[in-house]
Amino acid sequence: MPTTTADFRAATDDVRAGTGGITLVCGTRPELIKLAPLMRVFGAECAVVYTGQHYDRSLYSRIRADLPPSDRFHELGVGSGRRGGQLGRTISAVDEVLADRPGRVVVVQGDTTSALAGALAANAHDLPLVHVEAGLRSHDRAMPEEHNRVLIDHLADLCCAPTELNRANLLAENVPAERIAVTGNTVVEALQAALPSTEDRRAVLAARGLERDRFVLATIHRPENVDDAARLAVVLHELGRLPLPVVFPLHPRTAKSIERFGLRHLLEPLVELEPQAYPAFLALAAEAAVLVSDSGGIQEEASVLKRPVVVVRRSTERPEIAGTFGTRVLPGPSIGAEVARWLDDVPGHRERLGTVPSPYGDGTASERIAVALGSLLAHRAGAAAG
Repeated sequence: MPTTTADFRAATDDVRAGTGGITLVCGTRPELIKLAPLMRVFGAECAVVYTGQHYDRSLYSRIRADLPPSDRFHELGVGSGRRGGQLGRTISAVDEVLADRPGRVVVVQGDTTSALAGALAANAHDLPLVHVEAGLRSHDRAMPEEHNRVLIDHLADLCCAPTELNRANLLAENVPAERIAVTGNTVVEALQAALPSTEDRRAVLAARGLERDRFVLATIHRPENVDDAARLAVVLHELGRLPLPVVFPLHPRTAKSIERFGLRHLLEPLVELEPQAYPAFLALAAEAAVLVSDSGGIQEEASVLKRPVVVVRRSTERPEIAGTFGTRVLPGPSIGAEVARWLDDVPGHRERLGTVPSPYGDGTASERIAVALGSLLAHRAGAAAG
């Protein structure tokens, strides 16, 4: 979807012209990071409804530090709990915000419980819904996020698909073509804005006694890996056997599982860190020899940073990086075998990956989303006037 400067200015002016403007509904750190470029695009007309699905205080303080300033930040604090109860509480909380300050359009990002709650609340208020990062499919019905993303896409008035593959997924489900815009992913510009300079990255490494290309960066937090004691033990054991130091920022969910299952001893070979602010994490990721992760966002970020990632999951909704930046493996010896393949020639792999474009766009996704959103609002206004 090509854009011009005039298209972009017209679209943002159109949104700003309406009372209340755009309402972003989200509840996790990755959502906020990826929506921050849109917050910058729409400025004062952008309200943020943060549900509090990520409720750990240390992580939350870093979430707020990653964001542009906003005086329209609504913190709901719905917290954790069973999925159904959390969804119900979140819908009710978002509904109250929209009843008080409805705005003109609701935007949700990704596939979390908060995103689905925002979509359902927008639908209940008959507000147009925009889904950023639409059309991702793992085809794995055991993954709760798969149900969320399908439901959101079919509720959305505008599906902002990062790639042509995502667009094809939507078309295969009979989502009308006029409701789809291929925009790229806002993660590209969010990362570019947050990535520290070469000098600052070196300082981050020096502070931790690390050397470029001489360590592995690992993150594990998904329920399929950390809610099962045997599987979590296997992952930690395999990380501890890798031939380079393994830097391991410890997600709150993972930390709780390690304590619950009595696996603390398996952290001893690892360089354990507290959750990192986004720039500090990117500094580590950009300088690592290889990444090991079950995160969807890190799969995207690896393609921008030009680093290899070993994806520890049974399925992925981001197959675009397979065979270039990423390889998917199951928990077990395959982790070590795949990492070893990337360690056979770290400088060579770094040089080769540096020439491979990211499948997630050129860093203009927020502008493309703004243009598509402006067109949606203009169409609805025309239909109402007619």
